[in-house]
Order: sequence, then C-alpha cells, then structure tokens
Amino acid sequence: MSDYQQSQLTPSGEISIGDGRPGWYAIQTRARHEKRIGAELHLRGIHAFVPTMDQAHRWSDRTRIVEVPLFSCYVFVCLVATSSRRLEVLKTPGVFRFVSVNGAPAQIPDYQIESIQTVLANRLPFSTSGFAQVGQRVRIRGGALDGVEGVLKEHKGGQKLVISVDLIRQSIELTVEGYSVEAVQPHRSTPVEALA
Repeated sequence: MSDYQQSQLTPSGEISIGDGRPGWYAIQTRARHEKRIGAELHLRGIHAFVPTMDQAHRWSDRTRIVEVPLFSCYVFVCLVATSSRRLEVLKTPGVFRFVSVNGAPAQIPDYQIESIQTVLANRLPFSTSGFAQVGQRVRIRGGALDGVEGVLKEHKGGQKLVISVDLIRQSIELTVEGYSVEAVQPHRSTPVEALA
C-alpha cells in the first residue's frame, strides 16, 4: 500500500488518511473564488494557503495592479485528513473536490509548499511556468532562498529554478543567478488521477 493510500485510526476513533499528522492537500475550487474560499476555511479553523501574485489589469480608462491566485482553481489546506475534516472542507461553498490519487486525497510533500511560501515571503521576482519534471533537482544554499528546492533549467543563457507542486501539475520559475546550488536526490512522485 502506498503512502497515499494508508489510513489510520485517530484517538477520536475517526479514520485518517496518511500518518495521522497534519499534511498539505490541494482542493479544486470554483474559478475566481480562491481567496474567498481561503478566508472561509480560516474562519472554520482550517489552515488554508492561497498563493497570489500581482498582475496588471487594463481597462479602457486605467491600469490597475490586482492580486490574483497563482494557481487558478486551487487552494491548499493543511490538516489531519479525517473524514470529518475533509467533509468540513468539502461543505465550503465553491469547493469541488480534493485532488486525489487512487480515490483518496493525496498529500503534497511539505517542501513543495514551503518552497513557494519562501519565494512569496521574500517578494522575489518569478513567473508562472509549465510543469517541469526534467533536469537536475537542486537545493539553494545560503541567502533568502536557503533550502528551497526545484529543478534547474537553462533559460536564455541564464539559469532558472522551477518549483513545482507535482500533485496539481503547476510550477513557478525564478532566476537563481548568484545563488549557490547543490544537487539533491529526486523525491518520489505519484501519478495523479485525471480531474474530470
């Protein structure tokens, strides 16, 4: 049985997916409702993370910088995945489903969420990127990005680090010129069910 299919009994007698500790999960949401859903989940006592970026939107008479979700139609939640907690998330208006593998909500490795949080917290320039699974996996050593992992790629004569959330097949990329990097072993990945 894979890590994604393991279930355990919690002290309260509920069945929990994973090892019984809080973990990150992706939920699929209604478009343009990500921030509202994140706020609603916080009110319900569920730790939610909605990564955002600033984007210039143009209207006929003005241009305005608007904060938009980094990954459209996805919100991340950190919880012990008991049936009651999952149901509480799913009852939130605008939430469609947990992203699943083999019919069970799939846990996202902590380092993937932590890497994105580090980039956003340090207000580093980045752009969204197509999902990348090729190239050398590296970890940045030193500076504001110390410990951030991703896939190194060449881009127009420079180097970029692609940070991916494998489960939802979304990535961001940022320039890593001037940072020291070291090779790391690739993390185990799990195929994702098609989201119908």
